[in-house]
Amino acid sequence: MAETKPIAAARPHQGVRRTTTRSGVIHVRAYQPDRYTIVGNHLAQHRELSLTAIGLATHILSLPEGAPVDIRSLAERFPEGRDRIAFALRELEAHGYLERVREHTESGRLVTRTYAHHSPDTAATAAAPLRVAGRPPAGRRTVERQPVVRTTDVPAAPGEEDQAPPRQAPAPEPAMPTVSAPPDPRHHRAAALLAGLRRTDDRLILSRRDVDRLAPAVTAWLDNGVSAAVVHHALTDSLPVDLRNPAKLIGYRLDALLPVPVPARPTPVPRTAAGPGAARRPDPLQTCDGCERAFRAPRPGHCRDCRPRETVVGEKACAA
Repeated sequence: MAETKPIAAARPHQGVRRTTTRSGVIHVRAYQPDRYTIVGNHLAQHRELSLTAIGLATHILSLPEGAPVDIRSLAERFPEGRDRIAFALRELEAHGYLERVREHTESGRLVTRTYAHHSPDTAATAAAPLRVAGRPPAGRRTVERQPVVRTTDVPAAPGEEDQAPPRQAPAPEPAMPTVSAPPDPRHHRAAALLAGLRRTDDRLILSRRDVDRLAPAVTAWLDNGVSAAVVHHALTDSLPVDLRNPAKLIGYRLDALLPVPVPARPTPVPRTAAGPGAARRPDPLQTCDGCERAFRAPRPGHCRDCRPRETVVGEKACAA
């Protein structure tokens, strides 16, 4: 009977330290002096976030300050579609790792700022819906209290002011009713056209201030006889790939491509029979009073066939 030989131990991989772990992942760590990102386990091992949200958060934390993290830029970088990326951003925003705030710049432009929090504890508990970029948040005003000096109560001598009767306050004047100007339907039509441009391209998002500023230019197009469909096509056709300021582009097109108004049609000159070579207008149709046939004549009466009969009858009446 053959002798039983023990099974030889597996040869360890070169460069990998030996461990007593029987199964699972084995970390092969290497020293990284630079180009690394610190991610907390509260994010990497989150129980409620999806894998897409955790990976997206790790990617956002590794980006430098000012890098674009909108849905369009992330969809061009990763194979996931816009829907999955948008859902992952909403997950991070719900758990406090991401904060998107609409702010006004110093020039008055409305932008969306994205704040990435390395820890959800640092996120603001109640973020303001609108901020002003570059300005410190308005804090509580501290009022310095003046020290109160206590004096002994000494009755003062009655003066002239104490002896005079108190003056009655004048009655407030009735406020004049303010009459609001009726809304201009032309302005509402131009504002609706500008607000609906984003249905064609989602980059054409305008603020209320931009819509109110560009509405008179759209009204000028409509007053020149141009339809709303033509204005919409002129503002959305052949847009640049890198569109950074849609309001400026729309304002330039409205000013540079403004069509001239359609000239009015010339009024026709009436024809007169007194002029040399003028064609005589035919007489209107009349109904004969005798035979009820139609004939042309300037006045109603009898036709050519009934006139001699009428003349003969008149002569016999005179002879009698």
